[in-house]
Amino acid sequence: MSVVGFDFGNESGVVAVARQRGIDVVLNDESKRETPAIVCFGEKQRFLGTAGAASSMMNPKNTISQIKRLIGRQFSDPELQRDLKALPFSVTEGPDGYPLIHARYLGEMRTFTPTQVLGMVFSDLKTIAEKNLNAAVVDCCIGIPIYFTDLQRRAVMDAATIAGLHPLHLIHETTATALAYGIYKTDLPENDPLNVAFVDVGHASLQVCIAGFKKGQLKILAHSFDRNLGGRDFDEALFQHFAAKFKEEYKIDVFQNARACIRLRAACEKLKKVLSANPEAPLNIECLMDEKDVRGFIKREEFEQICIPILERVKKPLEKALAEAGITTENIHAVEVVGSSSRVPAIMRILTEFFGKEPRRTMNASECVAKGCALQCAILSPTFKVREFKVNESFPFSIALSWKGPAPDAQNGALENHQSTIVFPKGNAIPSVKALTFYRSGTFTIDVQYADISELQAPAKISTYTIGPFQSTKGERAKLKVKVRLTLHGIVSVESATLLEEEEVEVPVAKETAKEPAKMETDETSADAAPSTTSETDVNMQDAKGAAPASGAENGIPESGEKPVQMETDAKVEATKKKVKKTSVPVTEIVYGAMAAADVQKAVEKEFEMALQDRVMEETKDKKNAVESYVYDMRNKLSDKYQEFVTDSEREQFIAKLQEVEDWLYEDGEDETKGVYIAKLEELKKQGDPIEQRYREYMERGPVIDQFSYCINSYREAAMSTDPKFDHIDLAEKQKVLNECVEAEAWFREKQQQQDALPKYANPVLLSADVRKKAEALDRVCRPIMTKPKPAKPATPETSSPQSPQGGEQQPRGADSPNAGDANASEGASAGSEVPLAAEPMETDKSETAPSAS
Repeated sequence: MSVVGFDFGNESGVVAVARQRGIDVVLNDESKRETPAIVCFGEKQRFLGTAGAASSMMNPKNTISQIKRLIGRQFSDPELQRDLKALPFSVTEGPDGYPLIHARYLGEMRTFTPTQVLGMVFSDLKTIAEKNLNAAVVDCCIGIPIYFTDLQRRAVMDAATIAGLHPLHLIHETTATALAYGIYKTDLPENDPLNVAFVDVGHASLQVCIAGFKKGQLKILAHSFDRNLGGRDFDEALFQHFAAKFKEEYKIDVFQNARACIRLRAACEKLKKVLSANPEAPLNIECLMDEKDVRGFIKREEFEQICIPILERVKKPLEKALAEAGITTENIHAVEVVGSSSRVPAIMRILTEFFGKEPRRTMNASECVAKGCALQCAILSPTFKVREFKVNESFPFSIALSWKGPAPDAQNGALENHQSTIVFPKGNAIPSVKALTFYRSGTFTIDVQYADISELQAPAKISTYTIGPFQSTKGERAKLKVKVRLTLHGIVSVESATLLEEEEVEVPVAKETAKEPAKMETDETSADAAPSTTSETDVNMQDAKGAAPASGAENGIPESGEKPVQMETDAKVEATKKKVKKTSVPVTEIVYGAMAAADVQKAVEKEFEMALQDRVMEETKDKKNAVESYVYDMRNKLSDKYQEFVTDSEREQFIAKLQEVEDWLYEDGEDETKGVYIAKLEELKKQGDPIEQRYREYMERGPVIDQFSYCINSYREAAMSTDPKFDHIDLAEKQKVLNECVEAEAWFREKQQQQDALPKYANPVLLSADVRKKAEALDRVCRPIMTKPKPAKPATPETSSPQSPQGGEQQPRGADSPNAGDANASEGASAGSEVPLAAEPMETDKSETAPSAS
């Protein structure tokens, strides 16, 4: 099982993996720890991540970035419209009111949804993790901002599915940071919580989280955020400043040129980083536009002056977080600052003034979220044993359910009206389940919506659920239990609906037990009881104008208290008992703005096709590079180390062929298929391989011959030796070894004489492989003879005497006897010689003595 954490940011992504020694951030192909969240569409393939960033300057209108700001948002969203003005690619409104991205791919204009593009970003991060782990990556945890709506969370899940990932948990970025901070702390208090404020200043947003830490757990006390306060806002302030300055000084308008805008934004981002460490910084860009070089200069004080409107917004989320947590700055033990834009000195100064203490930087600002995600994945995974640490997460929004009341009723004349209730208040634990009881006579609908949209730039309604059809056997209003789940990902859905019907069945009951009325209600009570696995609340929702009586008499259900009274006076052996029959009711879901399951499947297939096209193009490039590399490499070697192994005419002919292929590569062969490059390389190797083989044989032959001569001499000396350790070998067998050595030596001398007579550029007759085979053949014959073990000494009368019928009991005495010990200790004794000493059933002796045979 893969244990991976993904932090996909607005500008870049980070991948962390869990290993036995801890959490590591993995490197991409360029050995960088952060990978740009960029997708660049080309004429023949896509360029993802670092490759996409490299292509962005040359192909700005087909380079998609900042995709995190686009997912799950309506095209008419004012914030989205503001973001689109700064983006070079084309975005239009789709038929469903959500954005569609336009890019030129494979020679034609294509449209993509933001979810599809995010799936491509995830695919790139997944590939980085798989290359590092050398294993398939499926299960993971993904960090998301606090402020992501239900639709945005669903979009992330769909994008992960498109990329072939299965997120175990969409964890809030600040919660992941808090987890990475607290799990390694060994000095956390057991009673009073240690309150820590986490301030995450990212590329596009500011998030604040206050967490209370105790030993082995953390609890999120409050969340707050500003979706539009991040590092890019400081970049934009510098960009607008210098765009106006250059228009005045150099008479150039960068807004008219997409590439000039990208270059100036990139330069402003670098300038901001320089100003974080220096009081002043220059800006120089060559040929920005109209072949004009531009220069600028700015001091930190001036930079902070133009950023005052941005900096004034920093305090509001801080104040809100403290108010929601119900604490003051005095109760904050520490302030941890993370995020790629947290290095701006002005922000640090504001935080210091607000909290009255210096913010800490004990965590890696850019990697802490990914590490926290990997830790959460490890906690959820059975693969790793992680220190016990409980995360009590809270939900940042209030979720309400609404439904229509009853149709006009002849009895009371009630009009149709909308009723609603908050099922998951702000700060509700994640995950959570609530059960609601409805009394309905037919199919009805429930709307899931936000109770308060003042903080959200999103429609109030999230989804609609149709519950039914169902039919009550008694023809009256049926009792239905509806379960609503807030998942681990922060997604709300109606999980199931169950029709509850009471049935009276006759069961044999003894007279003595019939007088216990308490037992008669256990079935009904247990049927209504909510599962205790998560925090579940049972709420009764009646479709009558007023609340129906608890006994259900209004619906025609007799009161449960009547039956026990009758049973006490009933003298019959059989009695009636109420049982609750549960029937599952169909639930149909409509999520506004979400991708349908069929569309997700199509997107998965489309992603597979594009990934295949990318792979084919990469392989084609590799084959083309292989041809080019072979041409250069072989041409150099022909005039260097291969010079003696090829004739002059053959060399000239081959060099001419190499030159011809090189010219072809840069002309007609510039854009060919993979198969053409493979064929061209094979054509060259037909001429080059014999030369290369002659050189290789010459270099390897010496050491192989030395090894072969040593083998012959070793066996000859052993066969002719008078050493007592070879006395047990027959003379005939020793002679056989000598004959084999003589034969091998004669073959070798004949081949060596033939080889010495040949020039280096001729194909060799004495091959290293043949010498190795001959050595192996000699070894197979001689080794068994010369390493034959000495025969064991004959067994003594005590150990070989007939055994009693219980042979298994005699073995320990034989093993403990002195003679048995001598047999074990005798020189050259083999495992086979020990077996007769053991009784038949003692198989363990054979396995124990087996190693001594070698």
